[in-house]
Amino acid sequence: MRANLKVLNSSTFRMSAVYLVVFALSVGGILWYVYWNTAVLLERQTDETIRTEVTSLGEQYRQGGLARLLDTVRRRSAQESSRGIYYFSNQVGRRMSGNLDGLPADALGKSGWIEFPYEVRGTDDRRTHRARAYYTRLSGGFTLLVGRDVEELRQFAQLIRNTLYYALALALGAGLGGGILMSRNFLKRIDTISDTSRSIRAGDMSERIPLRGTNDEIDRLSQNLNSMLDQIERLMAGMREVSDNVAHDLKTPLTRLRARVEAALRENSKPAFKAALTETLEEADELLRIFNALLSIARAEAGQTRDQFAPVDVTEIVNEIGELYEPLVEDAGGALEIDAVDGLQVSGDRQLLAQAIANLIDNALKYAKPPEGSDKKLQIGLSATTIQGNTVISITDNGPGIPARDLNRVTERFVRLDTSRSEPGSGLGLSLVQGVAQLHEGELSLINRNPGLTAKLILPALA
Repeated sequence: MRANLKVLNSSTFRMSAVYLVVFALSVGGILWYVYWNTAVLLERQTDETIRTEVTSLGEQYRQGGLARLLDTVRRRSAQESSRGIYYFSNQVGRRMSGNLDGLPADALGKSGWIEFPYEVRGTDDRRTHRARAYYTRLSGGFTLLVGRDVEELRQFAQLIRNTLYYALALALGAGLGGGILMSRNFLKRIDTISDTSRSIRAGDMSERIPLRGTNDEIDRLSQNLNSMLDQIERLMAGMREVSDNVAHDLKTPLTRLRARVEAALRENSKPAFKAALTETLEEADELLRIFNALLSIARAEAGQTRDQFAPVDVTEIVNEIGELYEPLVEDAGGALEIDAVDGLQVSGDRQLLAQAIANLIDNALKYAKPPEGSDKKLQIGLSATTIQGNTVISITDNGPGIPARDLNRVTERFVRLDTSRSEPGSGLGLSLVQGVAQLHEGELSLINRNPGLTAKLILPALA
């Protein structure tokens, strides 16, 4: 009972009911219009036939007198195929000719249209039919009635009415059943979504809404919800990972801070205090850089700055970052080549894009430089161009690259490869670039060149 009430209270059933009522009224109106015009047309044809025959008989009476009229009525009454009804009586109401036994009770007054029942003699029985007739008073006190059997016409009209009623009843029944069936199927899918949401609310973040593969609006909604759930699950996993990594990676610098302070207190000398404060300040700056990087990554992944997007000149950013890092690369004994196509624009956050490009160049500068004593010269390329409707910012180097097994891992937070442990850093640079790429609906692509590495920041070009 509750399930039935749930179906009847659903919006799908209400919309189906409204549509059904509108459809039934439309179909009923069209059928009634057809019925009415058909009945009126047949009625008009019958009346016109009767009126013509009355006029003809009156002309016979005027031209040939009573004898000619009686003869004409007698002949026409004998024609059974015509379905004509005739009655002619004298001044006292006695029938003189015709195939009707008596004058109907409705035939009062001087003249007029009447419809009445009359009996038809069959071979084995007598049946009652309906007749429509016109009667008039002739000069001399005679009465003439001319009509037609309209039983078939009335049966035809009744058949059309019954068809109309049955069609409306069938449409209402089918529509009601279809509405209930549609509502039940729709509610089943909605209940599936509700059950999935309850499971997710209970803590099972792996639950997803099943798809039917019909690609209808419910499937498209389910796909979007599943994508949203995937994003939420990734963000929550990232939060757990950040919490774990922060707890692990910050424990070492905080321990060092405590050890320095304790050592300075034990030594109890001004130089020791000064050295401890200096080193503590450096550690605090490094901790602030880590927290700022984490905050930037979190904001980028959450899309908090997307509402502040504006057209950004990528060519200008690339040239500015290149000019900024060119002296640093030269100091490291290398060369930085800049090649940016003019007029490249994207919609985004200028500061985050500049920071992402700077991080990629900084990584190339730190990890691609040749070891001391090597004759190899560091080569870094910074370029920007348009490829298949996307703006592609590429940073290439001739360093050792990244092992293939670690390519998908280096963009995670606090991930530092064994070969980079000796370099300063927190393992958040590529994570920030990845977050900026996702914020701008783009992607970060890392490709080994053997030797060297190409990092591509692919962003949708501004139309």
